[in-house]
Amino acid sequence: MYISTRGNIEKQTSAEVIALGMVPTGGLFVPENIPEVNWQDYKDLDYANLAYNIMKLYLQDLPAENIASAVKVYSDGRFNGYNPVPLVDVGSYGFLELWHGPTAAFKDMALQVLPHLLTSSIRTLGLDSEVLILTATSGDTGKAALEGFKDVSGTRIVVFYPAGGVSHVQERQMTTTDGRNTHVVAVNGNFDQCQTAVKKVFASDELRKKFNESNKILSSANSINWGRLLPQIVYYFWAYLQTVAQGKINAGEKINIVVPTGNFGNILAAYYAKRMGLPIANLICASNKNNVLTDFFHCGIYNSNRPFYLTYSPSMDILISSNFERFIFEMTGRDGEKVSSLFTRLATEGIFEVDSITLEKCRQNMIAGWAQESSVLESINIVYKEHGYVLDPHTAVGWKVYMDYREKNDDDTYTVITSTASPFKFAETVLLALKGGDNKNYDPWLALNELSDMTGWEIPTGLKKLQSMPVRHNNKCDPEKIASYVLAFA
Repeated sequence: MYISTRGNIEKQTSAEVIALGMVPTGGLFVPENIPEVNWQDYKDLDYANLAYNIMKLYLQDLPAENIASAVKVYSDGRFNGYNPVPLVDVGSYGFLELWHGPTAAFKDMALQVLPHLLTSSIRTLGLDSEVLILTATSGDTGKAALEGFKDVSGTRIVVFYPAGGVSHVQERQMTTTDGRNTHVVAVNGNFDQCQTAVKKVFASDELRKKFNESNKILSSANSINWGRLLPQIVYYFWAYLQTVAQGKINAGEKINIVVPTGNFGNILAAYYAKRMGLPIANLICASNKNNVLTDFFHCGIYNSNRPFYLTYSPSMDILISSNFERFIFEMTGRDGEKVSSLFTRLATEGIFEVDSITLEKCRQNMIAGWAQESSVLESINIVYKEHGYVLDPHTAVGWKVYMDYREKNDDDTYTVITSTASPFKFAETVLLALKGGDNKNYDPWLALNELSDMTGWEIPTGLKKLQSMPVRHNNKCDPEKIASYVLAFA
């Protein structure tokens, strides 16, 4: 069963949680109990079977055959090769490549599965309604969600992204999406404004009533939906199994995990994996110049009232990290009343402060750091020169924060850095880092071929013909118009 981080709804089944997406009156769903497992029970499984065994622990009301069918996405060819999530070792650390799916970003790992979990949930609940998926994206979630839900029977999906706040490749990936049930809208604002407006739609009793009257269910493909977050737990177990198999550690020895994060979902999945019993020493949360999370771990104050920066790592350009609410819920001893007070204040005043006991517990469970813009470019350059490995700017943030951590703490624990996107999704930035100079105006399409020629790395299939694909979506709206836009669309 599942409960709300704000204690404001009765317990729900996994089917109800996935169908709803988030708590209608505010808050996020979390498992009532986090199962404990022995990671060694999984050591002989392939990725699809690993996913099945972990996910079924949290989806006990869904038919086992539906879960088994859902995880086939990891072995049916849509992820490159037999190993959909390879760990590339470069010495005392390794990069966990999460970007071998259809859209070349880590969001594919969950969003190829979520449509199957959602349709199974709807059937399990005995509903005969169309599901309207509302999604805000800072770059990668949008295309991954569109690709996952494209032409899925009984669903329609609307993706909102900040105009000018994503890379050229990310935008073209979204606006060229086909499918009878897809809709893409550029918003004249930043990601936080997109995300806040979408949350307001979910929290509106009036809008929900109107959707119900037209036999529609609102749900989300963002990581506020537990069905999006759950599949991400799997690849941390896979990372550990590979680390042992490669002989980098002895069985049972702990590893560090570094995650570049904006909305806090990816690193939260690692936290849950640790809670389940995976041998993890330190979780290292890496932020870019929008370093609201780093500041929180330093002083206990979450303050989103600050400048919003457009950076080289746009998918992390976020000041209101939705999944942080789940983490704070755990750190307060699952005190829904306290969490409700804190995040209501965040919504109304843009700031909250936790007590010293909660802050200390946060620090015990997570280490945080951030990387300056110049450090991102420098990191890409250093890693390529030293290892011949090409980082995208988000992974570069993770690498820099890890290097700072290692220098400060003299920690030689084997460390896994999550590589969250293919460098080709941000080819202009990568070329700027590798070639130097002040020229920031690389053509986004010529840059793909130039980066491939320079490094010998192959352009991901989904990006090769992107420039020549017709643009199918050119809609725009202001943040305050998102609710009315959704209603009109529905």
